[in-house]
Amino acid sequence: FKIKAGLSIKPNTSFEVIKKYLNNIDLILVMTVEPGFGGQKFLNSQLDKIKNIKKLIGNKNIELEVDGGINFNNAKKTIEAGANILVSGSTIFNGNDYQKNINNLRN
Repeated sequence: FKIKAGLSIKPNTSFEVIKKYLNNIDLILVMTVEPGFGGQKFLNSQLDKIKNIKKLIGNKNIELEVDGGINFNNAKKTIEAGANILVSGSTIFNGNDYQKNINNLRN
């Protein structure tokens, strides 16, 4: 087995807490809403946190995942901030054409 380790941080958690774990993790998940239920609004204040984490990661092989409020309006900004994995629920499952929604998020 190849076991991977990850950390998740909530909106009120400083990005700096992950510094001491950078040599031991494979993934960082940034929550851009308070965990608990779907359909919450993306917190734009988290874009700076994503940028700062991307700088900390540097050239390390660490995935930067973002979850919470990802939609057609903020997906690109989130990727530009440094995320390479986006989690989207409500935006994908609104309507009947899930594949179309996924494609629109990717574009």
